[in-house]
Amino acid sequence: MITRPLDLASRLRPPPRNLDFFFYVNGCLIALMFVLFGSRFVLSPGLGVDFRVPAADSALIGAVPTDVVIAVKGADLAFVEGAKVNSNGLRIWLTERAKGHAGLRLLIQADASLSTKDLTDICEMARVAGFAAVQIAAEPSSLGK
Repeated sequence: MITRPLDLASRLRPPPRNLDFFFYVNGCLIALMFVLFGSRFVLSPGLGVDFRVPAADSALIGAVPTDVVIAVKGADLAFVEGAKVNSNGLRIWLTERAKGHAGLRLLIQADASLSTKDLTDICEMARVAGFAAVQIAAEPSSLGK
């Protein structure tokens, strides 16, 4: 920095001689926040990191916006609006959610390892509860092409 013509160097504070301890504490806390809040588990609480939606070539054909979304990991494990429920709890939750609302559409984000029988049981639960339509989530298989 050029300070000679106006003698600015005499008016500046001298640089600190010690390393500021709080600088390192703040840096570590910022790094910790990135590690904790950047993980896939925090961004999608309740779903494991191995949760995969099945892929299909015709995944986007006939897709419509839905009103209610549930994630199903197994036959007796579903996540609904931040809560973990079993099969009986899912039946009760679907009935309460559809009560008084006509024409609700349900989106089921089923894990790829879920059996067809369990998936059809959940679709039947939704139909009995009063949902007008049920969609099953799938990823387009030609996404990278």
